[in-house]
Amino acid sequence: MQSTNKHNFFTDVKKYSPLLKNLVVKDIKLKYRRSALGIAWSVLNPLFTMLVLTQVFGMLLKIKVANFATYYIVGFSIWSFFSEATTASLSSVINAAPLIKKVYIPKYVFPLEKCLFSLVNFAFSLIAVLIVMIFQGVYPTFYILLFFIPVIYTFIFVCGMCLFLSAATVFFRDIEHLYGVLLTVWMYLTPIIYPLTIIDSVPGKIASIVKRVIYLNPLTHFVEYFRCIMMHSTEMYSGMPGIKENIVCLVMSLIVFVIGAFVFNKAQKKFILYI
Repeated sequence: MQSTNKHNFFTDVKKYSPLLKNLVVKDIKLKYRRSALGIAWSVLNPLFTMLVLTQVFGMLLKIKVANFATYYIVGFSIWSFFSEATTASLSSVINAAPLIKKVYIPKYVFPLEKCLFSLVNFAFSLIAVLIVMIFQGVYPTFYILLFFIPVIYTFIFVCGMCLFLSAATVFFRDIEHLYGVLLTVWMYLTPIIYPLTIIDSVPGKIASIVKRVIYLNPLTHFVEYFRCIMMHSTEMYSGMPGIKENIVCLVMSLIVFVIGAFVFNKAQKKFILYI
């Protein structure tokens, strides 16, 4: 009898895919409501951010990275996908409380919808990435056809994080306020604005600890993998990630997804008492 009450994850995702689609479309409409340029901001935002930060870090702080604008915007696109999805997921279950209390809907639909919404924005941001690449003369090679590989790794990781964070926030609302600080620290521990060669060259025990944290950071591997695909024509990324790097990315993303799914599954029975 107990087994009949359980809902298969993949069956539910297929069954509620129209709802997921409608929620994503609704979020897109809400985000760009009363905006003159509409969804074009998904392209313009990373471009404007790139222009500001390349001036600050590329010129004022004298960070010596070839094709720095391309280097930055390629890494930032992956980071933006992660930060946007996880931030939106924090209150995804809480905000859906009126709907959850009325009808049965698998609760993981709501954090997963935030992942899909951010994935759509990421897809549009790739237009900005290509514009900057062409402007700087970094022309993509046929390896760009493999861009989906690091994106899949990142998406699995993001889904796990969203499931975990959305469940935890139901019980600990302070996470919504603390997560912004954590994201800031996390960004600086991800090679978005600096190359890994700088970290490798810094001596000292503290630097060694920071270096270890950076290499244990899954986003470091996803960002660098994506750069290898997008910037393969440059001397900095002339090689391609091998089997070892693919295994590292896959294992890291799956571990986080399994943990997130496990925590969410265990916690969702008590959501109704806290929302």
